[in-house]
Amino acid sequence: MRKIINIPVNSVIPKVNTILERQGIPNHINANDRTIEIAEEAISIFSKLAFPIGVIQELSKEEFDNVFRGEGNNEIDSPVRNIFKASDDLALFAVTIEEEVCVEISRLFFMNDFALGSMLDAVASEATEMAAQATENYYRSHLQKIGRFNNAGGILRFSPGYCGWHVSGQRKLFQYLHAEDIGINLRESFLMEPLKSISGVIISGKKEIFQFEDTFSFCGSCATHICRERSKLLLD
Repeated sequence: MRKIINIPVNSVIPKVNTILERQGIPNHINANDRTIEIAEEAISIFSKLAFPIGVIQELSKEEFDNVFRGEGNNEIDSPVRNIFKASDDLALFAVTIEEEVCVEISRLFFMNDFALGSMLDAVASEATEMAAQATENYYRSHLQKIGRFNNAGGILRFSPGYCGWHVSGQRKLFQYLHAEDIGINLRESFLMEPLKSISGVIISGKKEIFQFEDTFSFCGSCATHICRERSKLLLD
């Protein structure tokens, strides 16, 4: 199965409170009216400029093993390796909100409108994560329809650059997935264009395969530990 997914922009518009939290203003602190106005303006700009789109491609364990090995720069031990080897189904994915939002962010910073530029950047980042989640949800629904997923199962996504999967793994991922079909290109530095894009693998299998401790050598340098948050929600 290979599918290009047009994601409704309304489904990836974050809430004001979420954006303020991303800007360091927690929910228990009341933001001033001007800050809320800037957040609302950023969301309005995003809704007019963004065109979320994703692509998903199923592959076998043998195929993903080749993608995952990449250029041989992965950590010796990685939760991604352990999880995919015990998985039932795998799919590569990439999503983007396309270039116009990124251009507008750059323009705002160039015009020294740092408040709105920073707020729009936060909106775009959160929306890209939501687009990735929408793609994961699409794959879950696909597996449910063909009888490959039930309540005993779990599904999570992982990206190059995290969990011991070296960022240079992007090259083989892109060679297999052809994310250029939805307007995403890969730089020599392995960063994606547009910058507000996410790629990786969606892994489906028994819930217990996603249970691991963040005690790997590279976990100490991770700023988010987002994989642990997602797996905890899955296992609770």
